[in-house]
Amino acid sequence: MSKRTISLVLAVVLMLSAVGIAAAASKYDVTEPITITWWHAHEDQLTPYLNYMIDRFHEQQSLIKVEPVYIGSYTEINTQLIAAIASGEVPALATANTSYPAAYGAAGITEILDPYIEAYNFDIADFGEGLIKSTSYNGQQVALPYLISTQVMYFNKDMADAEGIEMPKTFDEFEAFLEKATLFNEDGTTKRYGTVFGGWDYWYYETLFKNNEVWTVLDDETTDVNSEMSIYITTKMKEWIDKGYAYYAYGTGASPNMRQLFWDGGAFSVFHTSSLYDTYVQNSDFEVGMAWLPGSIDGTRFMSEVGGAAILIPAAATQRQKNAAWQFLMFMASPEVNLYWADQTGYFPTRASVMGTPEYEEYLNRKPAMKDIVAMSGWINPRNQHPAYDTVANEWRHALARIFNEGAPVKETLDKLASDIEEILEDF
Repeated sequence: MSKRTISLVLAVVLMLSAVGIAAAASKYDVTEPITITWWHAHEDQLTPYLNYMIDRFHEQQSLIKVEPVYIGSYTEINTQLIAAIASGEVPALATANTSYPAAYGAAGITEILDPYIEAYNFDIADFGEGLIKSTSYNGQQVALPYLISTQVMYFNKDMADAEGIEMPKTFDEFEAFLEKATLFNEDGTTKRYGTVFGGWDYWYYETLFKNNEVWTVLDDETTDVNSEMSIYITTKMKEWIDKGYAYYAYGTGASPNMRQLFWDGGAFSVFHTSSLYDTYVQNSDFEVGMAWLPGSIDGTRFMSEVGGAAILIPAAATQRQKNAAWQFLMFMASPEVNLYWADQTGYFPTRASVMGTPEYEEYLNRKPAMKDIVAMSGWINPRNQHPAYDTVANEWRHALARIFNEGAPVKETLDKLASDIEEILEDF
């Protein structure tokens, strides 16, 4: 889709949006000029696309001015948002990782969007059941899906073709893959890692466990992070790391360091988010492949999870802020903008109405690796909606770092972790 076509379509969308403003119940009207702030986590490479869309929004209406503010990672946005709520000075909009909406909803941090959806007859069903569930709490919409991704393995396709390396389909195939993809120096140190686990976020590799029925939080609010299968998978990962086959990227600078290692040829593959497809391709002097994460040992489960971002309106914002934020939120979540962002970034389109359009097919034809991943989209599941999930999953991530990087014993560490997690769950 060309920028000219997008601009024409957006003009129509925003004209309809303006009609919506006039027709809405007076409580949600935007009747006088207002400037609102949007906190986001978009890195520098996405700034031109972000600015392009905000400019289009400004051109089509005169009452609302949006000022985007880059805060940092989703974790940093979460930290600052909590502090802002305590001080009473909140942004009108904030981007949130898809792991946060349930906890935010439970804490009353987010504005309930259902009245706005009803007032503007917003087609929430177009997102599909999974994405609606991922941005809801107790049946109420607390955010809107925005940029959606899933976990993938990026790999050096030139190396794969030259060396006859196939990506592993199941966890059982992973070790043979690592043995073939890893190269060593003469002194025994690793020259090229077979893969790198993105250890700064549990989301990047947790499906290795979930596909094999290991659950950080069970339905009865217990955990099986210390189950026999969990111990087995953790032990295998530690073995691969100890042998120099794999690397657990953890701590300050882990994400950019991992990407640079891949671009420099120091890693055959990496665990990361599908949203960075364009970033990986644009910074590589080789063809980049993208593969689904390995499935269960028995080859029956290949699930992944919704990642990316949602947009929310803080409940502590003023009603004027909320009304203006809702207009911009509808714009950013519209089908046309949704496809534009997907095309420019590597995120998935989130609207069902986008699928099957000629523009969508053309987008997939230009990004063949993305086409292979989208073909598996039926396996993408909502994230666990327990309010404590992000807290306990991060405890698990830190425990794995102690095992992988500090030599902590596997079983004892996971047993202690299970006890800590169940104590946390008792408080929710």
